[in-house]
Amino acid sequence: MERLYTELFSGHDPNQLQAWQKAVVGIAGAGGLGSNIAIALTRAGIGKLIIADHDSVSTANLTRQQFFLEQVGLLKVDALKDNLLRISPYTSVATYPIRVTPVNLESIFAGADILLEAFDDAAEKEMLIETWQSLFPDKTIIAASGIAGVGKNHLLHTERSGMLYLVGDGVSELEPGISPVSARVAIVANLQANLCLELLLQEGSG
Repeated sequence: MERLYTELFSGHDPNQLQAWQKAVVGIAGAGGLGSNIAIALTRAGIGKLIIADHDSVSTANLTRQQFFLEQVGLLKVDALKDNLLRISPYTSVATYPIRVTPVNLESIFAGADILLEAFDDAAEKEMLIETWQSLFPDKTIIAASGIAGVGKNHLLHTERSGMLYLVGDGVSELEPGISPVSARVAIVANLQANLCLELLLQEGSG
């Protein structure tokens, strides 16, 4: 296993890898954003992920989420954990197959250094942000806002308000019956993951 670890992360900066291996990151949602975020962080070598989602994989999810045909019908958190372990055994994955609410958020994510918001519903996004900031005012939350459509790369950006970071174009809204396109969802998810990795390094050096 030691040889596998060395080979797997041979291209990583050792100091960065050490900081990421110590980190615990929460992901609220295991769909288009959440599954892409989780894969990016696992490939980076994050020590532990805490992932919560109550939903199951559907066939329609396969156009933008990191699942496979044979996983349709499985709980998203279970399917995603299996996929992450196929990438690397060096990220511990704790899963919660439940809907995140103001009542259970603390018990699920209290151990996370940073929380990444990956919900579809605007009301759930607002609930998560407000509850997190109320419970953990000194901890970072990275959310997404404006992922609909295609192209418009030049509009994607990050805004900061205290410990809240918003990633996306900030304006694009989903049309009824139209799913987000995989490419744009993955871009925003990876921007969230990339920012998370950067902030963990800053916290580790602070």
